[in-house]
Amino acid sequence: MINFDSERRRMVDEQLINRGVYDERVLAAMRKVPRHEFLPEALHAVAYSDSALPIGEGQTMSQPYMVALMTELLELKGGDRVLEIGTGSGYQAAVLSVLSREVYSIEIVVELADRSSRRLAELGYTNVHVRAGDGYLGWPGRAPFDRIIVTAAPPSIPQALIDQLADGGILVAPVGESPYRQRLQRYRKRDGGVTVEDLAAVIFVPMVHGSAAPP
Repeated sequence: MINFDSERRRMVDEQLINRGVYDERVLAAMRKVPRHEFLPEALHAVAYSDSALPIGEGQTMSQPYMVALMTELLELKGGDRVLEIGTGSGYQAAVLSVLSREVYSIEIVVELADRSSRRLAELGYTNVHVRAGDGYLGWPGRAPFDRIIVTAAPPSIPQALIDQLADGGILVAPVGESPYRQRLQRYRKRDGGVTVEDLAAVIFVPMVHGSAAPP
Protein backbone atom coordinates (compact mmCIF):
# COMPACT_ATOMS: atom_id res chain seq x y z
CA MET A 1 0.00 0.00 0.00
CA ILE A 2 1.44 3.35 -1.05
CA ASN A 3 1.49 6.11 1.56
CA PHE A 4 0.67 9.04 -0.72
CA ASP A 5 1.03 11.62 2.08
CA SER A 6 4.59 10.44 2.62
CA GLU A 7 5.25 10.46 -1.11
CA ARG A 8 4.07 14.08 -1.37
CA ARG A 9 6.29 15.16 1.53
CA ARG A 10 9.27 13.46 -0.10
CA MET A 11 8.43 15.09 -3.42
CA VAL A 12 8.43 18.54 -1.83
CA ASP A 13 11.66 17.99 0.09
CA GLU A 14 13.66 16.36 -2.70
CA GLN A 15 12.27 17.87 -5.89
CA LEU A 16 11.09 21.34 -4.87
CA ILE A 17 13.00 22.69 -1.89
CA ASN A 18 16.28 21.21 -3.11
CA ARG A 19 15.81 23.08 -6.41
CA GLY A 20 15.01 26.44 -4.90
CA VAL A 21 11.23 26.59 -4.49
CA TYR A 22 10.87 28.32 -1.13
CA ASP A 23 7.40 29.94 -1.01
CA GLU A 24 5.84 28.25 2.02
CA ARG A 25 2.30 28.62 0.72
CA VAL A 26 3.24 26.93 -2.55
CA LEU A 27 5.05 24.13 -0.73
CA ALA A 28 2.05 23.60 1.55
CA ALA A 29 -0.27 23.38 -1.48
CA MET A 30 2.03 20.86 -3.15
CA ARG A 31 2.03 18.76 0.03
CA LYS A 32 -1.76 18.93 0.17
CA VAL A 33 -3.04 18.37 -3.39
CA PRO A 34 -3.21 14.64 -4.29
CA ARG A 35 -1.39 14.48 -7.63
CA HIS A 36 -2.20 10.79 -8.03
CA GLU A 37 -5.92 11.53 -8.09
CA PHE A 38 -5.46 13.39 -11.39
CA LEU A 39 -3.78 10.43 -13.08
CA PRO A 40 -5.00 7.06 -14.35
CA GLU A 41 -4.86 4.45 -11.61
CA ALA A 42 -2.13 2.59 -13.50
CA LEU A 43 0.18 5.57 -12.90
CA HIS A 44 -0.52 6.07 -9.20
CA ALA A 45 2.69 4.32 -8.21
CA VAL A 46 4.78 6.90 -10.09
CA ALA A 47 2.55 9.91 -9.43
CA TYR A 48 5.16 11.70 -7.32
CA SER A 49 8.15 10.93 -9.51
CA ASP A 50 10.29 13.72 -10.95
CA SER A 51 8.81 13.51 -14.41
CA ALA A 52 5.99 14.56 -16.70
CA LEU A 53 3.35 11.86 -17.05
CA PRO A 54 0.83 11.01 -19.81
CA ILE A 55 -2.83 11.85 -19.20
CA GLY A 56 -4.27 10.75 -22.53
CA GLU A 57 -5.27 12.61 -25.71
CA GLY A 58 -1.59 13.11 -26.48
CA GLN A 59 -1.14 15.39 -23.47
CA THR A 60 1.00 15.25 -20.35
CA MET A 61 0.99 16.46 -16.76
CA SER A 62 4.04 18.62 -16.03
CA GLN A 63 6.63 17.41 -13.53
CA PRO A 64 5.96 18.57 -9.95
CA TYR A 65 8.91 20.97 -9.98
CA MET A 66 7.57 22.87 -12.99
CA VAL A 67 4.09 23.10 -11.47
CA ALA A 68 5.58 24.48 -8.25
CA LEU A 69 7.98 26.85 -10.00
CA MET A 70 5.34 28.40 -12.25
CA THR A 71 2.97 28.71 -9.31
CA GLU A 72 5.65 30.45 -7.23
CA LEU A 73 6.43 32.83 -10.09
CA LEU A 74 2.80 34.01 -10.06
CA GLU A 75 3.33 35.54 -6.59
CA LEU A 76 -0.21 34.67 -5.52
CA LYS A 77 -1.64 36.65 -2.62
CA GLY A 78 -4.72 34.56 -1.80
CA GLY A 79 -7.43 36.81 -3.19
CA ASP A 80 -6.43 36.54 -6.84
CA ARG A 81 -8.60 35.68 -9.81
CA VAL A 82 -6.49 33.40 -11.98
CA LEU A 83 -6.83 32.36 -15.61
CA GLU A 84 -5.18 29.09 -16.60
CA ILE A 85 -4.67 28.22 -20.25
CA GLY A 86 -4.39 24.44 -20.61
CA THR A 87 -6.34 22.60 -17.90
CA GLY A 88 -4.96 19.19 -18.83
CA SER A 89 -5.53 16.81 -15.94
CA GLY A 90 -6.71 19.57 -13.59
CA TYR A 91 -3.77 19.16 -11.20
CA GLN A 92 -2.27 22.62 -11.76
CA ALA A 93 -5.74 24.15 -11.37
CA ALA A 94 -6.16 22.32 -8.05
CA VAL A 95 -2.87 23.73 -6.76
CA LEU A 96 -3.92 27.21 -7.87
CA SER A 97 -7.32 26.83 -6.23
CA VAL A 98 -5.72 26.35 -2.82
CA LEU A 99 -3.81 29.61 -3.24
CA SER A 100 -6.39 31.79 -5.03
CA ARG A 101 -9.93 33.11 -4.74
CA GLU A 102 -11.14 31.89 -8.15
CA VAL A 103 -9.54 29.90 -10.97
CA TYR A 104 -10.86 29.97 -14.54
CA SER A 105 -9.32 27.27 -16.71
CA ILE A 106 -9.58 26.70 -20.47
CA GLU A 107 -8.77 23.41 -22.19
CA ILE A 108 -8.83 22.97 -25.96
CA VAL A 109 -9.34 19.17 -25.81
CA VAL A 110 -13.02 18.69 -24.97
CA GLU A 111 -12.50 15.23 -23.44
CA LEU A 112 -9.86 16.56 -21.06
CA ALA A 113 -11.97 19.59 -20.14
CA ASP A 114 -14.92 17.35 -19.25
CA ARG A 115 -12.78 14.86 -17.36
CA SER A 116 -10.84 17.43 -15.33
CA SER A 117 -14.00 19.41 -14.54
CA ARG A 118 -15.63 16.29 -13.08
CA ARG A 119 -12.51 15.32 -11.15
CA LEU A 120 -12.02 18.75 -9.63
CA ALA A 121 -15.66 18.81 -8.53
CA GLU A 122 -15.40 15.30 -7.06
CA LEU A 123 -12.35 16.34 -5.04
CA GLY A 124 -14.03 19.48 -3.71
CA TYR A 125 -12.24 22.23 -5.66
CA THR A 126 -15.34 24.33 -5.94
CA ASN A 127 -13.60 27.60 -6.88
CA VAL A 128 -12.29 26.19 -10.19
CA HIS A 129 -14.32 26.82 -13.35
CA VAL A 130 -13.39 24.80 -16.44
CA ARG A 131 -14.53 25.22 -20.02
CA ALA A 132 -13.49 23.83 -23.37
CA GLY A 133 -12.23 26.49 -25.74
CA ASP A 134 -9.39 28.20 -27.56
CA GLY A 135 -6.85 29.51 -25.07
CA TYR A 136 -5.61 32.08 -27.58
CA LEU A 137 -8.89 33.92 -27.00
CA GLY A 138 -8.68 33.85 -23.22
CA TRP A 139 -11.90 34.23 -21.24
CA PRO A 140 -13.01 37.84 -21.88
CA GLY A 141 -16.36 37.34 -20.16
CA ARG A 142 -14.54 36.82 -16.85
CA ALA A 143 -11.69 39.30 -17.33
CA PRO A 144 -9.72 41.02 -15.95
CA PHE A 145 -7.51 38.48 -14.19
CA ASP A 146 -4.92 39.21 -11.53
CA ARG A 147 -2.79 36.31 -12.70
CA ILE A 148 -2.57 34.24 -15.90
CA ILE A 149 -0.67 30.98 -16.30
CA VAL A 150 -0.16 29.27 -19.65
CA THR A 151 0.76 25.58 -19.56
CA ALA A 152 1.42 25.09 -23.28
CA ALA A 153 3.83 27.08 -25.41
CA PRO A 154 2.60 29.69 -27.90
CA PRO A 155 5.12 31.20 -30.35
CA SER A 156 4.37 34.54 -28.68
CA ILE A 157 1.94 35.66 -26.00
CA PRO A 158 -1.52 36.29 -27.53
CA GLN A 159 -2.58 39.92 -27.29
CA ALA A 160 -5.96 38.78 -25.90
CA LEU A 161 -4.22 37.46 -22.79
CA ILE A 162 -2.27 40.68 -22.28
CA ASP A 163 -5.52 42.64 -22.68
CA GLN A 164 -7.26 40.44 -20.08
CA LEU A 165 -4.48 40.81 -17.51
CA ALA A 166 -5.34 43.33 -14.82
CA ASP A 167 -3.11 46.31 -14.14
CA GLY A 168 -0.51 45.11 -11.67
CA GLY A 169 -1.05 41.55 -12.87
CA ILE A 170 1.44 38.79 -13.67
CA LEU A 171 1.44 36.30 -16.54
CA VAL A 172 3.73 33.24 -16.58
CA ALA A 173 4.17 31.15 -19.72
CA PRO A 174 6.57 29.07 -21.81
CA VAL A 175 7.13 30.83 -25.14
CA GLY A 176 8.69 29.58 -28.37
CA GLU A 177 7.91 28.13 -31.76
CA SER A 178 10.10 25.04 -31.34
CA PRO A 179 9.95 22.69 -28.32
CA TYR A 180 13.73 23.02 -28.17
CA ARG A 181 13.73 26.81 -28.26
CA GLN A 182 11.21 27.63 -25.58
CA ARG A 183 11.81 30.02 -22.72
CA LEU A 184 9.87 30.36 -19.49
CA GLN A 185 8.90 34.01 -19.17
CA ARG A 186 7.14 36.24 -16.65
CA TYR A 187 5.20 39.31 -17.80
CA ARG A 188 4.20 42.16 -15.50
CA LYS A 189 1.58 44.69 -16.56
CA ARG A 190 1.61 48.14 -15.01
CA ASP A 191 0.11 51.44 -16.18
CA GLY A 192 -0.65 49.92 -19.58
CA GLY A 193 2.91 48.79 -20.18
CA VAL A 194 4.35 45.27 -20.01
CA THR A 195 7.78 44.15 -18.87
CA VAL A 196 9.20 40.69 -19.54
CA GLU A 197 11.62 38.53 -17.55
CA ASP A 198 13.34 35.67 -19.36
CA LEU A 199 13.85 32.89 -16.81
CA ALA A 200 14.85 29.47 -18.15
CA ALA A 201 14.85 27.03 -21.04
CA VAL A 202 11.83 24.68 -20.92
CA ILE A 203 10.03 22.09 -23.05
CA PHE A 204 6.22 22.18 -23.25
CA VAL A 205 3.67 20.91 -25.74
CA PRO A 206 2.77 23.63 -28.28
CA MET A 207 -0.29 25.77 -27.69
CA VAL A 208 -2.75 25.16 -30.51
CA HIS A 209 -5.72 27.04 -31.89
CA GLY A 210 -9.31 25.83 -31.76
CA SER A 211 -12.57 26.91 -33.33
CA ALA A 212 -14.35 28.12 -30.21
CA ALA A 213 -15.79 31.62 -29.99
CA PRO A 214 -14.82 33.82 -27.03
CA PRO A 215 -17.00 33.05 -23.97
